[in-house]
Amino acid sequence: MAARARRTSIRSMTSSTAGHGIRPFRLDVPQSDLDDLHDRLDRTRWPAGSSPTGWAYGVPTDYLRELVRHWRHDYDWRAAEARLNAWPQFKTTIDGANVHFAHIRSPEPDATALVITHGWPGSIVEFLDVVGPLADPAAHGGDPADAFHVVVPSVPGFGLSGPVTGGGWEAGRVADAWAELMSRLGYERFGAQGGDWGAAISRELGRAHPDRVIGVHLNLLPGAQATREPTTEELDALSPEERERTLASWRRWATYSTEGIGYYYQQATRPQTLAYGLSDSPVGQLAWIVEKFREWTDCEELPEEAVDRDLLLTNVMLYWLTGTAGSSARIYYERQHTTTGRVAAPQEPSSAPTALALFPAEPQIPLRRKAERTENLVRWTSFDRGGHFPAMEEPDLLVGDVRAFFRQLREQGA
Repeated sequence: MAARARRTSIRSMTSSTAGHGIRPFRLDVPQSDLDDLHDRLDRTRWPAGSSPTGWAYGVPTDYLRELVRHWRHDYDWRAAEARLNAWPQFKTTIDGANVHFAHIRSPEPDATALVITHGWPGSIVEFLDVVGPLADPAAHGGDPADAFHVVVPSVPGFGLSGPVTGGGWEAGRVADAWAELMSRLGYERFGAQGGDWGAAISRELGRAHPDRVIGVHLNLLPGAQATREPTTEELDALSPEERERTLASWRRWATYSTEGIGYYYQQATRPQTLAYGLSDSPVGQLAWIVEKFREWTDCEELPEEAVDRDLLLTNVMLYWLTGTAGSSARIYYERQHTTTGRVAAPQEPSSAPTALALFPAEPQIPLRRKAERTENLVRWTSFDRGGHFPAMEEPDLLVGDVRAFFRQLREQGA
């Protein structure tokens, strides 16, 4: 019965959006592209000499060699492709960008619309394990009242949204594109969820379109961490719990800003120079991404302890197959260099009801007092496990918190 209802919803959605230039899309990578990838992996030119033990100098050679061996001989792209194609997918042109998105209608007719947004170095692959429980909670042991019609777009310049022409695609412009996308899909009121750049986009979506956004659920809040060492006087004015969180936030930021932020400055200053190497070498692209999955997830030593190895490779494949290493990096450049538009102007606080889910391995630990200056914060949840990619690391925790937040808003009459 549920499956029958879902198929009907998808058919009606397709016909109702035909007039908005929305085109059905299906992943079908040519075998020649996969053959080329395999040939490049077979001919990898590895760095001379042995790499130091551990990750202090970057991705260890022995680890990467084994991961590349798995990618070449064991990983099955066609299985991953089929899994992605289980989602109804589409493309449409918004503000000059060729926007790709998946649209998964819930079998529950009164479901809340929800747009969920990835960041870098993520993709729509992040959400493979959360879309089902969000769209059809009854089929996953949940309450049908918590159902969502889920929209999963690829950010312009990333993956299946392809390279963008020209500049200017910063978070505010993407947020406006999402507002237009939701209008084309017939959703005048909707929620938003995101982490990394998806958090910046979702936050801006709620700030700029408060009349349409029911609520914003974030698993990262840009700029809410401690960016300087607190003084003794400042610490003395805090409660013991706030004091400890402030110190932890500062220590984490101090390490990140000295040891872990090189990727940011490269992508924010010379993304095109970086693009040549990453677009030519699949191993280079893999290393560039896997390093961040190791550093930003809740793992002891290897990223596979937190994220399924094949899921990680599928995420890398979307960058490799679309050649979007450089165009996805430009969002950093835009934030660093844009001198016009909302991103460069002082921004008023958001009035959209906002939830923040906190996962302990997140590199940027937010401070509640800073978050409350810029957000209409109505929910603050701390978890004891998980990191920067909770949809992949701890999908059940993320789904549960998203459901609870929007249930809270419904009960309050939002």
